Amino acid sequence: MGNREELLAGAKACLLEKGYAGTTARDIATSAGVSLAAIGYHFGSKEALLGEALQQALAEWGDELAGLLAGSGDFTTAWTKVIESFDRGRPLWAIQFELLAHLERHPELRASFTEANEHARLGLAELLQGIHPTGDPAEARRLGAFYQVLLAGLAAVSLAEPDGVPTPADLLAAMRSITAT
Repeated sequence: MGNREELLAGAKACLLEKGYAGTTARDIATSAGVSLAAIGYHFGSKEALLGEALQQALAEWGDELAGLLAGSGDFTTAWTKVIESFDRGRPLWAIQFELLAHLERHPELRASFTEANEHARLGLAELLQGIHPTGDPAEARRLGAFYQVLLAGLAAVSLAEPDGVPTPADLLAAMRSITAT
């Protein structure tokens, strides 16, 4: 690996261990085994590096989720797998919630987060509903947004109260109650 790749790997490791606010440029350089100046040379700033590292970590989680959901079929089976993935991805979810507090003061971070959210919505629609974004973009965004809200809410509950996460059967029963009214 070159310095750029080492920096990305070091940044991901630091993010997962220390969080966004707790990670310093020196932490990343030390983890990567490169000079501090390499961050500026390859990424321009620590924030740009952390943003790209987070995008990579989220893409890796998305690939893992796609593998878990392949052939899962029904809602209950799929969401059981999603909920089980929260334990393995706990540090990644904690970082995302931590970043929400920084979005107001960092427009470049907001732009990156917004772009990632759009990809996440479309990916969730395809993974969970089989709707490809090029087929019906409006429907893919609608369903993706619903799944994204459900996913984020479950992740938040999982972080705050791991034993309080509703079961997929409970979620399905609640959705049926809502749509019946």
